[in-house]
Amino acid sequence: MQAASHQCRTPLFYQMLPYRSNSLYSAYRMGALDHLIRDYSEPIKDPVWNNILLSPGLLRVVALPAFQKLNGIRQLGPTYLVYPGATHTRLSHSLGVFHLARRLALHLLAQGPGGMPDSAREPEAVRAFLCAALLHDLGHYPFAHSLKELKVASHESLTAQGLLRQEVSGVLRREAGVDPELVAAIVDAHRPGPGGEALGFYRRLLSGVLDPDKLDYLNRDAYFCGVPHGVQDVDFALAELRALPGGLGVTRKGLTAVESILFSKYLMYRSVYWHKTVRIATAMIKKAVLLSLEEGALRPEELYWLDDQEFFALAARSSFPPLELAGRVARRRLFKQVASRPLDPEDPACRRLAALPERLAAEQAIAREASRALGRPVPAWHVIIDIPEPISFEIDLPVLDARENRPFTETDSVFSEATVRGFGRALRRVCLIAEADPELGAVLERLGGIRLLECR
Repeated sequence: MQAASHQCRTPLFYQMLPYRSNSLYSAYRMGALDHLIRDYSEPIKDPVWNNILLSPGLLRVVALPAFQKLNGIRQLGPTYLVYPGATHTRLSHSLGVFHLARRLALHLLAQGPGGMPDSAREPEAVRAFLCAALLHDLGHYPFAHSLKELKVASHESLTAQGLLRQEVSGVLRREAGVDPELVAAIVDAHRPGPGGEALGFYRRLLSGVLDPDKLDYLNRDAYFCGVPHGVQDVDFALAELRALPGGLGVTRKGLTAVESILFSKYLMYRSVYWHKTVRIATAMIKKAVLLSLEEGALRPEELYWLDDQEFFALAARSSFPPLELAGRVARRRLFKQVASRPLDPEDPACRRLAALPERLAAEQAIAREASRALGRPVPAWHVIIDIPEPISFEIDLPVLDARENRPFTETDSVFSEATVRGFGRALRRVCLIAEADPELGAVLERLGGIRLLECR
């Protein structure tokens, strides 16, 4: 009777695990698996994942003002100008990443002893990983893609700083039972921290080919934009992952999950993230901030810890003319694309324009040429050369078969290194964007927009 009673108290989840043994049952009863099953009982409704279960302690972490501020930062920046449903926030994305991180941890722990370092199986390390997943965007900028390449702190380093502030670190220690230093080091890979092998393992879990961040944002962005391209079979993807000493591997059967991620990411960039209008709005904000930093109208520190509305208010308070570009984006008074050409990384002109100082000089030269043709001054900030940042399609995931682990690139997948490089080349275009002035547009076209972009 005692044994039967004991069995009845064993959750159905454990009874259905693919790998069960006395040692695993002990781990379940005493360790991280027990914690992950028993202690997450507070549901938050989510349109993508239905119920996201938090622990009571993490409910208090979620209530922190620093986390709630993420509700004021749109996940996709100005994409809502094209896809009106794309108003979902960094907060909802963060909850989704946590949810998938917990599911991933449950799956890996349920596999039993193996490639997962012993230190990574400790409840404290698992809790730190889940906190890192939940809080990984704590220091994120509004309109983040507009600030890439600029001389500002990375959002990962800002997140680490925020995690170590007393109002956050105290709650993490007291309510979540984690070391804030370990959480910060998992988020910011450049930061040293405690944890030994667990630190490296969980860094690779949080950022990789099939990581919780990517699985959430592709699904979430597709859902709110109303497009099918990003939808992933998350159940299948997680089921085919295996813990290895260096991080994660995927079974040969799971190759299709990796291929789906790669192609979905390509389609989302092509149709959503780098849509022509989204690129124009992004380029306008980037030019406003770049010139403000170059001329001293803004200090980098003024851009930290802002939400969308605070960023627009900061721009509106300034008398620096180029910051008017941000206000124009807010009012959807966007510039127009005058010319566009594929970005050839082998072309010396393209390589030269990839450097921001060279790009600014080229924009000024085009504005001067347009001023002479029009017989009136054209401000340099009315002309923008937009070059998307390099994009990575990660494929460094070992593939497991019966005899050995093989690099993804040595499988029979159609997504070879050359194919993946081709994705980036197909997506990136250099564009000439200008003030929506018919006379200016006509002059730039008459001068030869493509020739202007070559800047030879």
